[in-house]
Amino acid sequence: MASVFVFPPSLRALEEEQEDNRIRAQNPIDIAALRPSELEEFVKGTSFDLSDKELFCIEEQDVFDRVYSLIRGYNILPPSCKVNLLESLRSNLSVLLPNVDSLSRVSQGQDDVTQMLDRVASHRNAFKIYTFFLLTVVLSEESNITSNNNVKVTASTRKKHPKNTWNWEPQRGRILNLIANSLEIKLSLLFGSSGLEENYISFIAKNAFLLFENGTLLKDSDTKDALCRIIGACATKYQYMAQSCASIMHLLHKYDFAATHIADAVARAEKKYADGSLASSLIREIGRTNPKDYIKDTVGAENVGRFLVELSDRLPKLMSTNIGLLVPHFGGESYKIRNALAGVLGKLVAKAFKDVEGEVSSKCVRLRTKQAMLDILLERCRDVSAYTRSRVLQVWAELCEEHSVSIGLWNELAEVAAGRLEDKSAMVRKSALNLLIMMLQHNPFGPQLRIASFEATLHQYKKKLKELDPDTSSEGDKNRVPSDDNTSADSEVDDANAGVNKVQQESLSDSCLPHMEENIVQKDGSVPDVGNLEQTRALVASLEAGLRFSKGISATIPTLVQLMASSSVTDVENTIHLLMRCKQFQIDASEACLQKMLPLVFSQDKSIYEAVENAFITIYIKKNPVETAKNLMNLAVESNIGDLAALEFIVSALVSKGDISTGVISALWDFFCFNISGTTAEQSRGALSVVCMAAKSSTAVLGSHLQDIIDIGFGRWAKMEPLLARTACIALQRLSVEDRKKLLSNNGRRVFGILESLVTGFGLPANIWYAAADKAIAAIYAIHPTPETLASNLVKKSLSSVFDFSGGEELQDQITSVSTGMLTTVQVGKLSRYLFVVSHVAMNQLLYIESCLKKVQKQKIWKEKMDSDQNANNTPKENGINAELGLAASEDAVLDTLSEKAEKEIVGGGSTEKNLIGHCAPFLSKLCRNFSLMQKYPELQVSAMLALCRFMIIDASFCDANLQLLFTVVESAPSEIVRSNCTISLGDLAVRFPNLLEPWTENMYSRLKDASASVRKNAVLVLSHLILNDMMKVKGYINEMAIRLEDEDERISNLAKLFFNELSKKGSNPIYNLLPDILGKLSNQNLKRESFCNIMQFLIGSIKKDKQMEALVEKLCNRFSGDTDIRQWECISYCLSQLAFTEKGMKKLIESFKTYKQVLSEDSVMDHFRNIINKAKKFAKPELKSCIEEFEDKLNKLHLEKKEQEVTARNAEIHKQKISSMEGFGDTGKAGDASSESDITEGVETDGEVIDSCVEGMTEHVNDVSKSVSSESEEHSGASSELTESEPGDVEVQSAKTNIRGASKSKAKKSNMKEKDEQSKISASTRKSMRSKQR
Repeated sequence: MASVFVFPPSLRALEEEQEDNRIRAQNPIDIAALRPSELEEFVKGTSFDLSDKELFCIEEQDVFDRVYSLIRGYNILPPSCKVNLLESLRSNLSVLLPNVDSLSRVSQGQDDVTQMLDRVASHRNAFKIYTFFLLTVVLSEESNITSNNNVKVTASTRKKHPKNTWNWEPQRGRILNLIANSLEIKLSLLFGSSGLEENYISFIAKNAFLLFENGTLLKDSDTKDALCRIIGACATKYQYMAQSCASIMHLLHKYDFAATHIADAVARAEKKYADGSLASSLIREIGRTNPKDYIKDTVGAENVGRFLVELSDRLPKLMSTNIGLLVPHFGGESYKIRNALAGVLGKLVAKAFKDVEGEVSSKCVRLRTKQAMLDILLERCRDVSAYTRSRVLQVWAELCEEHSVSIGLWNELAEVAAGRLEDKSAMVRKSALNLLIMMLQHNPFGPQLRIASFEATLHQYKKKLKELDPDTSSEGDKNRVPSDDNTSADSEVDDANAGVNKVQQESLSDSCLPHMEENIVQKDGSVPDVGNLEQTRALVASLEAGLRFSKGISATIPTLVQLMASSSVTDVENTIHLLMRCKQFQIDASEACLQKMLPLVFSQDKSIYEAVENAFITIYIKKNPVETAKNLMNLAVESNIGDLAALEFIVSALVSKGDISTGVISALWDFFCFNISGTTAEQSRGALSVVCMAAKSSTAVLGSHLQDIIDIGFGRWAKMEPLLARTACIALQRLSVEDRKKLLSNNGRRVFGILESLVTGFGLPANIWYAAADKAIAAIYAIHPTPETLASNLVKKSLSSVFDFSGGEELQDQITSVSTGMLTTVQVGKLSRYLFVVSHVAMNQLLYIESCLKKVQKQKIWKEKMDSDQNANNTPKENGINAELGLAASEDAVLDTLSEKAEKEIVGGGSTEKNLIGHCAPFLSKLCRNFSLMQKYPELQVSAMLALCRFMIIDASFCDANLQLLFTVVESAPSEIVRSNCTISLGDLAVRFPNLLEPWTENMYSRLKDASASVRKNAVLVLSHLILNDMMKVKGYINEMAIRLEDEDERISNLAKLFFNELSKKGSNPIYNLLPDILGKLSNQNLKRESFCNIMQFLIGSIKKDKQMEALVEKLCNRFSGDTDIRQWECISYCLSQLAFTEKGMKKLIESFKTYKQVLSEDSVMDHFRNIINKAKKFAKPELKSCIEEFEDKLNKLHLEKKEQEVTARNAEIHKQKISSMEGFGDTGKAGDASSESDITEGVETDGEVIDSCVEGMTEHVNDVSKSVSSESEEHSGASSELTESEPGDVEVQSAKTNIRGASKSKAKKSNMKEKDEQSKISASTRKSMRSKQR
């Protein structure tokens, strides 16, 4: 019998003796003992024999032994020997494969069957031996590479071992591809019709899967292709299905990288052999898996899910026929599998239903299947897991991008996406925003979505439809949208000018109705004819759907405004992107909403600033400079004060970056100078305002038009647009040093004359004058060389307009002699202006002193630096002497003293004789204390209090003297403007004189309770600024700020939320330390339960660290023992239920059981603990879960015991009350009728009950009372009907019963009523006394 080669379990097994006649290594050679030269000759000889002899020479024992010896010691072979050996084996196998195909031709020409069988056996042996040795080499080489990679190679070992020139990767790919080719030939000629040998196919498949576990190896495309072909052939062609499925599932569950490659292998097998059995088997295997298994194996669930999505992408039709096996997993708890199934459905909807071939019935089935998948996806938008909701929305976005969503489903999807904008999870909101962006980008209704345009067009076509079909009612066609059931899946809507043929259902293009908005309604009001009745109906239905979509997107604008204030960066970024897309499609109110993003430029998050900047550039910065200038100019005109500050910030940044070019600045000057026709005075002012913003980063832009600023800004146009003068004053402030010198030399006298007349004159309206005078005085102090001289003239002229005086000595007399009768309407207005001017001059004088001090200090530093550079050799010695004498420190002290003296002299506190402003200070204080006068003239009070606050900011002593007055006014002033101004001033005073304001902290917090929303808003802003900038410590009144979280004014509520969000980012989150105190104070206030819950939920949500959460558990539990009020218990337990419990936190709760066991009798408290337990069960591991269940049983048992004790105590108290009442009426009962008494007392001992025997002795007065309240007896009849459940050994205490025989019915009724009334009165007190006993 001829020898046969059988695949051994290992290479060394070939040396073992076998009973049957197998080819084995009988005389192996130890090549490690050979010298290098001998080894090289040995390899050359073996290679020569393999190439020179026949292909079957490998069967010869000598050749086989030599090849086996070389393969066994393969790792020690030098690279050249490896190449020779491998090339010989590979070339022999590659030549052998075509010979296998020729066996059928040779066998037909030979008559000798024996010879033919021997030839086939030789081919088979050679084929198996070559395959075995080549695969063994591959495995050996890969194992060697892996081991080398895992060992740390030191520098010394690198030097010892030179770089290996052996390039293995190409060899590996060629070998594996050769083995893959060997599986694709007709192997039945070698192995017979019975199929391949089990050990051969298992050896190939096992090693292929083993190689598949190496992720690095799969990066080589040749190797990967070969392995995929091997796996596909083994599983599909040679029916090695069960083992292959098991190996594939093992790979999926263990290796992250394998999913995509396995999907490639499965798809290639299906394509090559037209057999999807491998894919179907894998899907069935995944479908049969218990969904609970994926909860434990999260990595496996993710890999399996990725594999399913990849397989759906490659084999959509096959997957669609097997999807029913996977749908039940939507009910599983693993969100990763649900995510994957959502992705699978998305791939199937997009790819599995594109063909149009087949019968109508099969097409209907496919459409119904597709609709079922879409319904599942819509339903999963409300999945319990945020990850799944987010993934489903992403799938919908992909479907919109691929035009796979029909018009009939478009609006329903838009509504779902709009609803998800308010999802509690940031990732879901992000996906919803991206979905809406994608829906707008690929909408089937046209490039413009204005509601008015849609309505006009729809109205015209409805009239057209009515003309074509007068019998059709408008209601019948209302909201009609083409559906999948009555239209073709591949129909489409053409342009309106060309006529509408059919309504596209499955894939509407982006420009289905591209001209509908622009050209569909012609000048004469008619519309183009689109064809017959059905086509017109289809167009009307599409227009109605488009109108609904446009309205739906417009309705989301308020939500988008809220999202721009979100603490999540992704919310803000994606909201801005969506609003940009809305503006592109002309969605109503989108442009106004986009302007609200401007304040976000002040965000500390760089990505938000960049998003705002990019959006600003996209919307407002155009290629045409004139268009850009017009956009910026109109934006400046329409913006409020806050938006102007943001616009100034972003414009100055863009000018410095060069995004706003000089051409834009020139265009702005043209608008300002009225060089462009049609420019209005308001637009001119807007253009100058934008130029002033640009001057903040490039001051030179103003120098070229100084004369225009003076002539136009203060000329006749200023009368048409009063704010133009104010803007011109701002421009003067922004001038560069050179331009200021130029202005002073050429037009100085004129400019200061204009500014002086602007302040002291009455040419501007009262509401504009204050803003203009503010900037005019600031401009004087900015550009005048000695501004105090001009400012003194301003004060004098303003004063002379109010009082007639000839000198400074008469001023005080004039001021103090002012009475109420003298203050006419004109005088009040003038006095208000005077107080504004004098206070504003004083404030600017303070700023001027500080700026002069800074200049002196800069000059001093610069001079010291120059001296040090010039006298480098002598400086160390001189500096040492100066340091010893303290000269440098004394100079700084002198500067500080001078500065302090100058500041005090402003109000007059530092001089014996009061100055011009100082004379006004006592008058102002006296004026503000005249409350009757202030109440009569509210306008005067506004100016007076504002001036008083400014004087207080300047001078500490004046501040201290008038601080009580300020707080009196801020609390009692009838004008909310006055209270708002004073509240803002308190913030400035707290910064400048913190020690003076510290005792008044509680009064500052009390402004948060003001009746005016404006005052509360300013109080929130002021306190937020002080606390967040560490200018005020968070005192024990922070609970007042927390209450503002539920303020009726939404803006105040949002500001409070912003404050606590920012506070939580400071240090280790101060809210953690403040929370117990806030809880205690809020629970004692008369807050609505809903408000309290919302406040605490928000504050607890800002605590993110697990350690802080765990510590809060202990802190809150300890508060139970210190509180006796039920409301306090409920509040504490609610806060506990809002904590994000970790395993440690749950253990602390269980350990703290003694601190709160006394409160578990309350049902509301118990409900909160049940919520905690339910949440903990979701994340708990098996060990902790058992502890939680035991804890739950303990709580329930104690709760029932407490309830039983309460009922027992209540019944006992009732009995006690009844006994005392019986004793009280005992004497009266003795005086009654004897016969009645005997009748009543007959059943005293019946059934062991306590019998009331004193009913008859009640007086007539009680009878009257019983009649009057008899109607109420039924209300109290069940007040004490609760009894303890009778248990063995327990004594049951019941309410006393009255056995009446022969007594009147009125007496019996009176007695029962009395008992019940007493029971109802004591029921409330009993519970309290019981709790006190338990404590």
